[in-house]
Amino acid sequence: MLPGGSLSAKETGAAAGLPFVDPELRGAAKQIIAMTSGFYPMGPSKLPMLRAAIAKAQMPDRPAVPVRTVMAPVGKGLGEVKLYVLNEKPDGAARPAILHTHGGGFITGSALLEIGGLIDLARELDCVIVSVEYSLAPEAPWSVSMEQTYAGLLWLYRQAAALGVDRARIAVAGESAGGGHAALLARTARDRGEVPVAFQCLIYPMLDDRTGSTWNPAPGLGCIGWDGDANRYGWRAFLGQRPGQAHVPHRAVPARAASLAGLPPAFIAVGSIDLFAREDIAYAQRLTASGVPAELLVLPGAFHGFDKVMPGAWVSRQVLAARSAAYRRAFGL
Repeated sequence: MLPGGSLSAKETGAAAGLPFVDPELRGAAKQIIAMTSGFYPMGPSKLPMLRAAIAKAQMPDRPAVPVRTVMAPVGKGLGEVKLYVLNEKPDGAARPAILHTHGGGFITGSALLEIGGLIDLARELDCVIVSVEYSLAPEAPWSVSMEQTYAGLLWLYRQAAALGVDRARIAVAGESAGGGHAALLARTARDRGEVPVAFQCLIYPMLDDRTGSTWNPAPGLGCIGWDGDANRYGWRAFLGQRPGQAHVPHRAVPARAASLAGLPPAFIAVGSIDLFAREDIAYAQRLTASGVPAELLVLPGAFHGFDKVMPGAWVSRQVLAARSAAYRRAFGL
């Protein structure tokens, strides 16, 4: 908000989206608009401030499950990557497992900050979860973080017996940019043929560099929580070049894959007024057209990250219930 109580242009644009927001989420949406206005326009000068604000986020206390930190080797001479291993139980049983990648627009966020929610999921499904602390853009290009997340998946697969994991029931999962990483990881695993991925769970995934570059939503849509300007900066940092061009590396962008055939079954959830709604719906349609079983859930009136700020809201409970059911079907639980 500008001095004198007037709204900035960015806040005015986001406020135009409030009539489209689920009534239960409107209070949270107003707070998000006010809190995020100081980070725009998104760019190198604002990135340290954004990262510092996110790093201060406090996770609520949750019942403990075993959590271990390990360093896994990364291929192509890229050193090691930190992994958080949750709920390992080397008791002779073979449980399902999830390789998780955190969100943050490729430019911020942390696996550590997601531990609380992952602990809940690990307890609910009695599964092992490995979360990858991949390097952020722009300091690390897409090729580095892709190799790091793949290294986490490969480590999980190779350590399955010691962790109490069933190699045939390994999923990849993530939210926002983490969903984009998970989609890339599923494709990389398919192409390399070393690790059979059984399922991919993508929550409002960031899949297409053209969103916010060569395509923008109608006014009032896709402007709360994460908008076109932020998306353009996140992709530029990740790709190392201007997004939306024909010659961006297609290996770095899930939506630009020539073929989605042979990918694992997918669950995709997105809010109807999320910036990513169009690209996520299109990706689910492409999966289906390629013979890949895909479940798509579009939450009415939900903006980007709605479930994080209002976990008790009806739409948040809906997506969590649908996600749990999808995991149970995929894992045969």
